[in-house]
Amino acid sequence: MQIVCICVLFLFTLGILRLNDIGGNKMKSRKLSIILIFMLVVSSMFGCAPEKNNLTENSEPVENVVVEKDKLEIVTTLFPQYYFSKAIGGEFVNVDLLLPPGTEAHSFEPTPKDMVELLNADVFFFTGKDMEPWVINIASNLEDEDIKVVDLSENIVLIPTTDHEHEEDEHEEDSEGAMDPHYWTDPNMAMIMVDSILDALVEIDVEHEAYYVENAVKIKSQLADLDTEIREVLAKTESKTILAGGHFAFGYFAKQYGLEHLSPYAGFSPNAEPTPQRITELIKTINETGAKAIFYEELVDPKVAKLISEETGAQMLLLHGTHNVSKEDLESGKTYFDFMYENLENLKVGLNYND
Repeated sequence: MQIVCICVLFLFTLGILRLNDIGGNKMKSRKLSIILIFMLVVSSMFGCAPEKNNLTENSEPVENVVVEKDKLEIVTTLFPQYYFSKAIGGEFVNVDLLLPPGTEAHSFEPTPKDMVELLNADVFFFTGKDMEPWVINIASNLEDEDIKVVDLSENIVLIPTTDHEHEEDEHEEDSEGAMDPHYWTDPNMAMIMVDSILDALVEIDVEHEAYYVENAVKIKSQLADLDTEIREVLAKTESKTILAGGHFAFGYFAKQYGLEHLSPYAGFSPNAEPTPQRITELIKTINETGAKAIFYEELVDPKVAKLISEETGAQMLLLHGTHNVSKEDLESGKTYFDFMYENLENLKVGLNYND
C-alpha cells in the first residue's frame, strides 16, 4: 500500500511541474512546485505508511508501550567509585569508568566523547575538585540536564598535601590544589564513600532501596575486615616509615595507621619533579636504616624508584593507589580489595613484618 501511494504522489507531482512550465511566471511556479512536493512527501509519510505501532508480526493488536530504562546509567571518574558503584548497584545499574584503562588519573582531561557519555548518565560520581578540577566547569550544565552530580569528598575531612618535613619546598605548588584527594586509600574513608554512593542511588531509585542497602552493608563489612587486618599486620612490623620513590598517594592511610613516609616528591602533580636533595636524603636513609624496599606507584614510569633501588639495593615494590587500573586488570575483574590486600603483602616486606 505504501509503494502505491508513493507512485501516485510521484506522478501527481510530475503533473504539477508540467503545468508550472506552461505558465508564464516560471520562478513563482517553481516555488509553488517545491512547496507542493514537500507537502506531498509529508502526506505520504503520515498518511500512507502502515500502522506498524499497532501490529505485531502476527498481526495481533497490541497496546502502545512506553519504553523505560530498566537500569540506572552511572559514570564515574576513578576506579574506587567505579568498583563500589557496581558492587552496590548490582543488577540495577550500568557503570562506566570515564578514564580509559591504563590512563594515569592526575593528567586526565575529558574529551568531547566523554562529555556525550556524561550527558547520557543518570548519576555522575567524581572524587572531588582537588582531583578533578575540570568537573567544576561542567557540573551546573549536567545538573541542568537532570543528571545527579555527586562530589564524593563532601563528607570527608580532607587533609592538606603540605609536607611539613620539607617546608623549604612548599613553593612547589601542587596542581591539584592544597588538599590531598586520595582519601579512598584509607578503608575507613572508603566507607564514607560507600555511604555517599548509596544515598545517591536510593534518592534516584527508591524502589530498590533494600537491595542497595544490603549490598552496601556487605561492602562496609569487607572494608571493616580490611581495616582490622591492616592494624594486625602493622602491629608486627619493625618499621613504621614507608619509603616511596613516587608521588605518595597514601597520606590518609599513613595518618589512620600511625605511619610516616618519605618521598622525593613535594606533591601529587604528575608533572612535578623530585629534587636532587630529596633523592640524596632518601638514599642516605635507606643505607643508614637498612630498609629492604622502595615503593613505587601504578601506571607511572618508576624512574626515581629504579635509581634509588640501584643505588641502595632496596627491592622495588608496588603500592597501588587504585586511581585507575590496567586493561588486563579491569577485564579480569580485579577489585579494590584485591589491590589493597596486595599492598598489604608488599608492606609486610617493606616494613619488615615479623609474625
